Amino acid sequence: MTCTVATICNNSPAFCPSPRPPTPHHLKGHSPASPRSFSPLPNDPPAIPKRRKRPARLIVPAADVSFPDCLQGTNTPSSREEQSGDCGYWVRCKRGRRDSMEDRYSVLFLVQDDPKQAIFGVFDGHGGSMAAEFAAKNLDKNIVNQVVPGEGTGLEESVKRAYLKTDSDFLCKDVGGGSCCLTAFIRNGELLVSNAGDCRAVVSRDGSAEDLTSDHRPSREDERLRIEAQGGYVDLRHGVWRIQGSLAVSRGIGDSSLKKWVIAEPETKRLRIETDHEFLILASDGLWDKVPSQEAVDVARRFLVGGGKPEPMHACRKLVELSISRGSIDDISVMLVDLKRYI
Repeated sequence: MTCTVATICNNSPAFCPSPRPPTPHHLKGHSPASPRSFSPLPNDPPAIPKRRKRPARLIVPAADVSFPDCLQGTNTPSSREEQSGDCGYWVRCKRGRRDSMEDRYSVLFLVQDDPKQAIFGVFDGHGGSMAAEFAAKNLDKNIVNQVVPGEGTGLEESVKRAYLKTDSDFLCKDVGGGSCCLTAFIRNGELLVSNAGDCRAVVSRDGSAEDLTSDHRPSREDERLRIEAQGGYVDLRHGVWRIQGSLAVSRGIGDSSLKKWVIAEPETKRLRIETDHEFLILASDGLWDKVPSQEAVDVARRFLVGGGKPEPMHACRKLVELSISRGSIDDISVMLVDLKRYI
């Protein structure tokens, strides 16, 4: 998802402020605030009536990024790797062709001596890294605080409240930018995957890829209808569908200028972890825009369940390299979680 308006965009693939429309030639030199009225010049072509009256495109300011270029608080100008074999997760992150890394991730174990209860997260920022940084530091903790101990049937609602609180708290900071959010909450042998945006979770079930999330983009019919019902519009600009001509994702935290249409409410899928569930891939769209879900599972399995010693960190690296080899210029974050450790 790259933006081709290089003179205006801030290098964020999901975010592209709208250009200012050109001034008509017979109005040049006059102040927009002037009370004078103008008549068409003799040689002007007849006015073409508009078929549809739309609100003006919003010019969304780029965020003033003040957080360090980091992942989980560690300065990493280009990439980061993390592996915790004892806890069954591995991460590989690679910066794209912009000046700073806007992806973040988080890992939180709920009980220190019980590694079978955890929350994993991947966050893809746009318009700067501040929203992704904020989500990585706060969303998992908000989920824990919202979940009533021993509660079962209300977990989905608890996660939803946590997403909305994280969004509300970030908006109170009155800064620009936003972030897609993806979390995987594992507790008591159950997996609860939630997303707002276009980060994606894919599970391998005996080698068959199963998408656990659906990307929130303006091109999705139900998302477009929701946006239009709220008075917004969706435009195809340079091959990418965008809200108000600006944003290429329709859910996430932040994006205060577009908050009427870009909601933080997640979609959640809940399932029991079974013996045929092998591993979980959590990744930003830097991977999924170039590598289909089934191919990603096939690549990872060669390093995880093939012959020889499992090499999950090599699987993460290979997926990142595969996306780059196919032309990805976006930030890429890939997290693998061994689900068999959480049964």
